[in-house]
Amino acid sequence: MAKAKDLLLSGLVLAASRGRRKPRKDAARIVPDHGPNPGAETAAIVLMFLSGLCGAAFVVVYVLDRIPHQTQFLGLAIGGALVFFAAALIVTALKLIVTEELADEYPPFEHPHEQQLIADVVEESSSRLTRRRLFKLGLAAAGGGIGAAALTPAVSFGPFLRIKYYFGTPWRSGRRLVDENGRPWKASDIEEKDFYTAFPENDPDKEALGASLVLVRLPTSALRLPPELQGYDADGILAFSKICTHAGCAISLYRTPKFAPDEPRPALVCPCHYSTFDPATGGGVVFGPAPRRLPMLPLTIDGKGYLRARGNFDEAVGPSWWGIRNRKPSP
Repeated sequence: MAKAKDLLLSGLVLAASRGRRKPRKDAARIVPDHGPNPGAETAAIVLMFLSGLCGAAFVVVYVLDRIPHQTQFLGLAIGGALVFFAAALIVTALKLIVTEELADEYPPFEHPHEQQLIADVVEESSSRLTRRRLFKLGLAAAGGGIGAAALTPAVSFGPFLRIKYYFGTPWRSGRRLVDENGRPWKASDIEEKDFYTAFPENDPDKEALGASLVLVRLPTSALRLPPELQGYDADGILAFSKICTHAGCAISLYRTPKFAPDEPRPALVCPCHYSTFDPATGGGVVFGPAPRRLPMLPLTIDGKGYLRARGNFDEAVGPSWWGIRNRKPSP
């Protein structure tokens, strides 16, 4: 603790004295004068700028996720940034900073003379830098590039630039539900103890986040929908977003227990982390890490027996990152 305090005090004295300290004219140098080294200085500056450029390249490659072999390019970019920065520090340490060995041990207590001695050593050791502003700019470029590369993956924790993507859906009132081949679903096709996948009719983008649905049918007597979801079913047929509200995996399992004492009700299950949702209660979470229920789509049956949407989802689809619950989905 005492050494840390002494080191902090010495640093403060050094920082305070550098701005007002006058160069010594007649006093003998403490550190040998080896003269400037423009070549090494240029090499260090170029290496720092290359490091910053590689850091910026990492950000570009990360954002443009359509680049083939993206992972390899990400590794090359961040690796190049670190290698160039390390090389710049090595050149600076070996060629631009004078190495001075002190034979005597430091005294147990600091005195003004020793503080001045430290300031003189630092000042004279850096006398070989003739382009200090450019050197500092290169250092800032390298640090900024590596810092940006380190922070960029944080956008994966939630939507940042593409927020609108999580609220727009292709569903609107009157749109028919179709299967993977574009065949319209009829209410009579949906049977109990099974689940089905549905998409909006005439929508070519089946990969869109809000496009896919999971359909199940329960006896109307088994439904316990909350007041805000009353009327969302169509004769016991329920439609939910197929995207799990935990990490965005597809709901692809439907548990229909054969032994009521073990698990009395059917449930939708996400295979990634086993979040389990109860369709009878409107997709409520009964197990797993999902933080909210599945968004539900209101259904109706037209005069020909086909299933149609009666509006949009009641909540935004997708994982529950911050801000998702603040807005409603839009067609």
